[in-house]
Amino acid sequence: MFLRVDKLQTELPAPKKADPNAGAALQELLGGKYGEMSTLGNYMFQSFNFRSKSKLRPFYSMVASITAEELGHVELVSNGVAMLNNGPDNDGDEEDGGDISGAPFEAMKDIRSAASFFSNAGGAMPVNSNSMSWNADMITTTGNVITDLLHNFHLECGARLHKLRVYETLTDPTGREVCGYLLVRGSVHAHAYALAIKQITGVDIEKMLPTPNINLSNIPECQKYLAEGSHRRLYTFSPADYREMSGIWGNGEQALPGDPPGELMVVEGMPEGGKIHQLTGVPSAFTPDYAPEEMFEIAEKLTKAAR
Repeated sequence: MFLRVDKLQTELPAPKKADPNAGAALQELLGGKYGEMSTLGNYMFQSFNFRSKSKLRPFYSMVASITAEELGHVELVSNGVAMLNNGPDNDGDEEDGGDISGAPFEAMKDIRSAASFFSNAGGAMPVNSNSMSWNADMITTTGNVITDLLHNFHLECGARLHKLRVYETLTDPTGREVCGYLLVRGSVHAHAYALAIKQITGVDIEKMLPTPNINLSNIPECQKYLAEGSHRRLYTFSPADYREMSGIWGNGEQALPGDPPGELMVVEGMPEGGKIHQLTGVPSAFTPDYAPEEMFEIAEKLTKAAR
């Protein structure tokens, strides 16, 4: 089962302005071929279908724990997309609906992903940067451990390429922070799958990393995560389970060349995380409604009653 915590895996800075085309670019990291929906779907169903779990526990534990992290990555990118679409934090909940006859969303008909507003009120969806739907054909779960691990290694390297390309299109700090964090954590996952393959086959596949060959030291938004050692940590995302993967991620294994040195470690639990920004209401988009005062009053009473 999964435990949900009301935080993002890292803190995202508020966007400087509403930039729905930047939000559309970031959608590639959510619903693109190598996006977080793909990594989540692959690892999740591989973990569900994993054969001989008890006998192959270190490998199962690695895939299962990374699955939980990928759920958080889907959440992180989705929040980044919604933040870019909606713009800086504001007091929209305190405003009335305004005069909708004045076409308050006139500009949205010309943006790259107009459906983000027409159907989704500026939110994220499992689609790529051109609003093409993500689909289950992107999931590989063969039941063969080596084949699946090789596929996962390829998927993480492809995801790194995607993130670097999307990073190069963005200037807003929100989108760049998403990319920086995911580049560090994606490198961890690629390294983890490489070490797992090495344990089974003896092949030093980690020598292929980083792929593409750009060190994270070249990405400013990666630096704080490298400094705190995020590149050396795998989290269990569980209070007691999945510790067995320390035989793969740990056991004297070291950080990749080019990253700050140190031994790899398994951390029980999850990252400290950061706040989830409140997406305030947009009455002219009828979110949560045109005149939501009564809903707010009801929710306030229910919140007080729950304490």
